[in-house]
Amino acid sequence: MRNRNLFIASSGAKGRGVFTKKSLPAHTEIEIAPVIVLSPEDREIVEQTKLFYYIFEWGEDETQAIVALGYVSMYNHDENNNCEYAMDYGEETISIITTRDIKAGEELTVNYTAGFDREVSLWFNDANTDEAEK
Repeated sequence: MRNRNLFIASSGAKGRGVFTKKSLPAHTEIEIAPVIVLSPEDREIVEQTKLFYYIFEWGEDETQAIVALGYVSMYNHDENNNCEYAMDYGEETISIITTRDIKAGEELTVNYTAGFDREVSLWFNDANTDEAEK
C-alpha cells in the first residue's frame, strides 16, 4: 500500500527522491512495502553492485539484507528526517511513517541510521560519493 499522493522527482544533488502532492499529518503511515529478503551470501554479492546503495540491513542480527519494493528505496537521507521506517520481520514488510506534519511539495526523507542518536559515517560519505545515481 502506498499513499497515492506520493511521487518521484528530482532532489537536486541527491538525485531523485520521494515527494508529496498533498500535506500529510504527523504519524501517518504513508507506505507499506513488501521486501525481498537476501541471505547473508546474497547480500555479499549485491554489495558489490550498484544495488548496494538501495538495500537495508535485515534481521535481528542484521546479517541479511532486503530489497524494499514500492518507493522505499528512493527516500533520501536527512539527519533532520521527516519520516521514519519500521520493519516487520514476520510479515516481511517495511513501512514509512511521517514524524511531523509535512507540506505539499515537500521531499520525504528518512535517516539511514534508523534515527539512532549516534554519529555514524554513512557509506556514501566514506566513498566520497552521494546517492545521485538514483
